[in-house]
Amino acid sequence: MSLSLNEIWFVLVGILFTGYVILDGFDLGVGALHLFTKTDEERRLMLNTIGPVWDGNEVWLVTGGGALFAAFPDVYATVFSGFYLPFIFFVTALIFRAVAIEFRSKRPMKWWRQFWDVSFSLSSLLSGFLIGVVLGNMAWGIPLDAQGEFTGSFWSLFSPYSVLLGVTAVALFIMHGAIYAALKTEGALHQKLKGWVNPAIIFFIICYAMTTMATLLYVPHMTELIRERPLLFGAALLNLLAIANIPREIHHGRSFRAFLSSCAAMAALMVLFGLGMFPDMVYSNPLPENSLTLHNAASSPKTLQIMLVIALIGMPLVLAYTVSVYWIFRGKAKLDAMSY
Repeated sequence: MSLSLNEIWFVLVGILFTGYVILDGFDLGVGALHLFTKTDEERRLMLNTIGPVWDGNEVWLVTGGGALFAAFPDVYATVFSGFYLPFIFFVTALIFRAVAIEFRSKRPMKWWRQFWDVSFSLSSLLSGFLIGVVLGNMAWGIPLDAQGEFTGSFWSLFSPYSVLLGVTAVALFIMHGAIYAALKTEGALHQKLKGWVNPAIIFFIICYAMTTMATLLYVPHMTELIRERPLLFGAALLNLLAIANIPREIHHGRSFRAFLSSCAAMAALMVLFGLGMFPDMVYSNPLPENSLTLHNAASSPKTLQIMLVIALIGMPLVLAYTVSVYWIFRGKAKLDAMSY
C-alpha cells in the first residue's frame, strides 16, 4: 500500500522528533543524574560523556521543528501559540543547560561549580518534564475552535494526565541516561552507574504502567488504530521486549547492547504515540471535529513535493553528521586539559 505525500510527511516529522528524543534523551538523563554523583571528578566525567555530542543532538529538534513548519504550518502555528509559555520555559531550560556545561569548570570555586551543577540538573529535569507534558496534551487533546486556534489557558495544559506523561518522560530519560553514562565510563563511576540502571528501569516501568492504564481508561482514541489493525500491536511487543532486555545486558556487562535496547524501546514508544495520534496532528478535546489532521493542516501538494526532495537530500546529511561525530568520539570519557 503506497503512502500519500501527507502520510510520508507525517512519518518524516515523526522520525525527526524520534531522533531528537533518543539522542537528546540521554543528555537530559545524564543531567538529571548529575547531582547524584559526589566528587568534582565524577561530575566532570558525567559532563564529558555528553560533551562532544549534546549540541549536535539538538539539531534533530531544530530540523523537526522546521519540517513541521514546512509540511504542516497550521499545526506549527497552533502548537507554538497554544504551548507558548511551556516552550519558552523549555527553551530557557535548554539555554541554561548549555551555559552550565560550558561555564561549570571555568572557575575553581566550589560555590561556582555547585551553582552550575544545580542549574544543569534542574534544567535537564524541567526540559524532560515539559516534553512529556506537551506529548500528554497532544494525546489527551486541547481545546480548539473551528479555526483550529487554541482556546485554553496555560494552567489547563497541566492536567493530571499530562503531568503523569511528564513524570514518565523524566523516568524514561533517567533510565536512558544512566545506561549511556555507564557505557561511556569505567572504574568506580561505571560500577556506580550500573547500580543505578535497575532502579531507573523500575521507576520507568511503574510510570509506564500507570500511563498505559490511564491511556486505556481515559484516552481510548489513542488505541483505536491498533484495535482495528492488531498487527500494529507488534510495536508494543517490541517495546516490552526491548525494556526487558536492558537489565539482562547490564547484568552481563554489555552496556552497548543495553543502550541499543533502550534506543529501541524509545523508538517503539514514539511509534506507538504516532499510531495513536494518526491521522490527527493535534487532537481537539472536547470537540474532535475541530482537530488538525495530516489532511486539513498540510501545505499544498506542490510544497510537500518540493520539501520532500529537500528532505531526501538533507536528512542523510544530518544522519551522516550524527554518525560521524559518535564514531570520532567513541570510547570512554576521559579527563584531560580539553575536558569540561
